[in-house]
Amino acid sequence: MSPSQLTYLCHGGPPALTWSARGQHPPGALDAHSAVSSVGSWRAGPARPAFDAAGLAAALPRVREPIHVLYDRAAGRIGLGVGGEVLSAKDEGDYALLATLPASYPEWLGDRSFNEAHGVRFPYVVGEMANGISTARMVIAMAHAGMLGFFGAGGLSYRGVEAGLDELTAALGANGPWGVNLIHSPAEPELEERVADLLISRDVRIVSASAFMAMQPSVVRCAAAGLTVDAAGQIVRRHHVFAKISRAEVAAQFMSPPPAEMLRALVAQGKLTQAEAELAARLPVAEDVTVEGDSGGHTDNQTLVALFPLILALRDELTEKYGYARPIRVGAAGGLGTPSAVAAAFSLGAAYVVTGSVNQSAVEAGLSDPAKRLLAEAGIADVAMAAAADMFELGVKLQVLKRGTMFAARANSLYEIYRSYESLDALPPEVRAKIETRLIGATLDAVWRETEAFWLTRDPGQVERAHADPKHKMALVFRWYLGKSSRWAIEGEPTRRADYQIWCGPAMGAFNGWVKGSFLEDPAERTVVQIALNLLEGAVLAARAQQLRSFGVPVPVAALGFRPRRLRL
Repeated sequence: MSPSQLTYLCHGGPPALTWSARGQHPPGALDAHSAVSSVGSWRAGPARPAFDAAGLAAALPRVREPIHVLYDRAAGRIGLGVGGEVLSAKDEGDYALLATLPASYPEWLGDRSFNEAHGVRFPYVVGEMANGISTARMVIAMAHAGMLGFFGAGGLSYRGVEAGLDELTAALGANGPWGVNLIHSPAEPELEERVADLLISRDVRIVSASAFMAMQPSVVRCAAAGLTVDAAGQIVRRHHVFAKISRAEVAAQFMSPPPAEMLRALVAQGKLTQAEAELAARLPVAEDVTVEGDSGGHTDNQTLVALFPLILALRDELTEKYGYARPIRVGAAGGLGTPSAVAAAFSLGAAYVVTGSVNQSAVEAGLSDPAKRLLAEAGIADVAMAAAADMFELGVKLQVLKRGTMFAARANSLYEIYRSYESLDALPPEVRAKIETRLIGATLDAVWRETEAFWLTRDPGQVERAHADPKHKMALVFRWYLGKSSRWAIEGEPTRRADYQIWCGPAMGAFNGWVKGSFLEDPAERTVVQIALNLLEGAVLAARAQQLRSFGVPVPVAALGFRPRRLRL
């Protein structure tokens, strides 16, 4: 229920304005033929009401105070008042009172149950960025600020994930608030299962499942482990799964109970108890589902405003079908690089928001300074789709930065060559030369030696398969470039700047445009907390401006923008 709706309940209904059909009038003006139904009257205090553009612009940012929508009977115009005295309709005040909006805070933008369930102050999440770009340092900073962050475990080795968990638990303890990413790894299913084992054994309370196209046992285990019933008979979750989705058919799987046959198999394997499986059958796999629009990295390039209402309707349908006792929270991600975009996501009904691309340029991000400078120069159109390393053979693509790097073009060329030939030995001499000199910058023989050594340590089965299947060997060689390009960007390898793979969506360009001329224009000032606080503070202002516009207040266009400034918690 919105603040304005709460006010209506107190005053008996929304104000009714009947506008004269005769002629045109200035914004916010009523003529003598207009009828105004007020909810009371208002008497000015020391601060006079605002009816002109300058006064309205000054009143709008005072979001932490109640604000009164007023009608000046003598001048036939609508304005704003702060403070003063609210009187009944029978008492004679200075102005007719059309509505009162209570104070508003960033903490109140989303679903209060989100904050309660996860022990956070703000309904704001820093999403996982793979290869440890969402560092433990970043997640720790978010937790100290009362927000949730996910460690970017995707793409890391098993020991890399362990090291991240060690740092997080040492700083924050087991209860958080913090989370870790479990990314779908079809090319390395054993690693996916090992990481799931690790997350459960280390009692990680919040897990973000990403890039899953179908339900997997690894996710079900993370969701069902530790389920119990309290004294009141309510099911208690020990581990929460966030599902990042961009398709309704995938969302439906996460919003439904786990498949019965999967639960039976996990019980038979000793990976779930019978009691846990029975309780899991009564709950959705994920009670927090993030609708991902046009984001960096893995994305379907969806339009958030089109997809989000569809997923909300699906949530309601499945809640009724399965009779869930508590609602599934639906969050929004993708394209959230400005306060107005964040406010729009909440106005769609988002319980929480998730940011990604903009945090890669943050001080705490595990990305090199040269890569961060490239991100800070990006415009909204400086992105492209490129072949993904982890799902290369499937033809899956992800969104990356295009400005200042040739990665997207080179990665896509490699995929087209992979599709066209059956093995490295089948490559024509001119194609082989192109790969070595113009695409990957190394000989194929040298790359295979390095690739073979890598997989013998990480997953020897990949090498065995490559010796038996020349097509798979070619895929591994090409994936060497796709994997190394991300590492070069993380390490800032100067000789490979044109090969940097930097995951990025249009939100980055929007963010850069918004912060231009402010302290956040400088990447050295972009702490993840300052980015979050400024987006949230601006979103509160944008939300209030829209509420006031709906009451007929002529909000000045110049007052709609929020300029970044150093904010304190």
